[in-house]
Amino acid sequence: MTKELRRLSIIVLFMFLSLFVATSWIQVVNAPTLNEDVNNRRTLYDSYEVQRGSIIAGGEEIVTSIASDDLYAWQRQYANADVWSTVTGWINPVLQSTEGLERAMNQELSGQASSAFFSRIDQILSGQDPRGSSIELSLEPAAQQAAYDALVNRGYTGAVVAVEPSTGRILAMVSTPGYDTNQLALHDGDAVNANYTALEADALEPLQNRAIAGDLYPPGSTFKLVTATAAIASGDYTMDSTFPNVAAYTLPSSSAVVSNADGGTCGSGDTVTLRDAIRLSCNVPMAELAVELGEDAIREAAESYGFNRSFETPLPSTASSYPSLAGDDAQTGLTGFGQGQVTATPLQMAMVAAGIANDGVVMNPWMVDDVIGPDLSVQETYDPTAFGEALDADLADALTEAMTASVQDGAATNARIDGVDVAGKTGTAENADDDPYTLWFTGFAPADDPQVAVAVVVEDGGGQGQSGSGNTIAAPIAKEVMEAVLAR
Repeated sequence: MTKELRRLSIIVLFMFLSLFVATSWIQVVNAPTLNEDVNNRRTLYDSYEVQRGSIIAGGEEIVTSIASDDLYAWQRQYANADVWSTVTGWINPVLQSTEGLERAMNQELSGQASSAFFSRIDQILSGQDPRGSSIELSLEPAAQQAAYDALVNRGYTGAVVAVEPSTGRILAMVSTPGYDTNQLALHDGDAVNANYTALEADALEPLQNRAIAGDLYPPGSTFKLVTATAAIASGDYTMDSTFPNVAAYTLPSSSAVVSNADGGTCGSGDTVTLRDAIRLSCNVPMAELAVELGEDAIREAAESYGFNRSFETPLPSTASSYPSLAGDDAQTGLTGFGQGQVTATPLQMAMVAAGIANDGVVMNPWMVDDVIGPDLSVQETYDPTAFGEALDADLADALTEAMTASVQDGAATNARIDGVDVAGKTGTAENADDDPYTLWFTGFAPADDPQVAVAVVVEDGGGQGQSGSGNTIAAPIAKEVMEAVLAR
């Protein structure tokens, strides 16, 4: 072989090896990243050519694929669609659009995830038609139905999130009004566009997932749990610490006056304990406490529960916010009882209650337990992970005691369950001017062995303007959801 030919052979061999390494790198190493890229339309197209996996909750298939007689081969079907729309979303091949779990878990449902690699190989070798993997949710149908019914049957617009405190598994996630996802999965583009336009135009905004996103709410008095956490975690306060028991408090460097809900003092006596301020849900002592603590301490406590960050459940949540207040003591005082610039999702307030229930340890929330292959093998399992510690176990117990007293004979009595000790906190959040209140409840049960933590939010004062309260409107909903979980 001549010298020139040998050199040319080496160059060709080098080019071949480079091409082999590059293509292998793209197909093996970079494949998951490329598949998950929202700009990769090929992945979306590929997902229409396979029978997508089912979405399963409590052993029931709530989303399935059936054969269609059109270009797209498979039609998605949603059972009890309005109840599950918050979670499942939809997929539409005509408009190339996805939402909810159909989007977040598209790789798994279409069989393109790395966990389905051997399943794809088996399908190719055996000549089977390609099929996607199914996903099994942590959500419980009874709890989901109870949450939906509790809101819809009363005509409320709002949301419910229920969480298992020890694991972070989401047991229910509902936003009302819901919508029929089947009408957005049709293979008739004109019909789907018309349906989507009608939903967008609806003043009640059914497409908005109020449980984890959308326009966030002031958390009202449910945030007092965070303020109390900041206080007792500092070591400078206990649940027996006292504050002047006055009917009104003028915020520092401001003419704004804070009053308790009934306009009077927080119970009798010249002083009030932090325990009773939580039990009776009094604003004045919590505003005073917030000013004493300062915004940095409260923000640190809020962030220990998950404020100021988003969570992938795998549905992405909007971050609840405790913003920088630039040393404004008046604004800090307002946040002490969940007003001012602090905002939250129901998911976040469920995490607060769940963290207290779990001896102060906050778990990362999630709603997918397993990914199951077409051959029923478990391809992937999601295990509980801790987000962090909000407070020590003994301090969490002290806060639980005050929350339990609130349900027994305080401001949250409508969350009582016969034979079960419930720990809870209500919230009645003011909005601008004469706008209706936003009504809240968050809590857990049983108080001594927590199985479920719940957060409820109801918009527009539950139809009662500024007359309703978290105890009269939100607490009974939480009770029904907790009962559904405890009855399992």
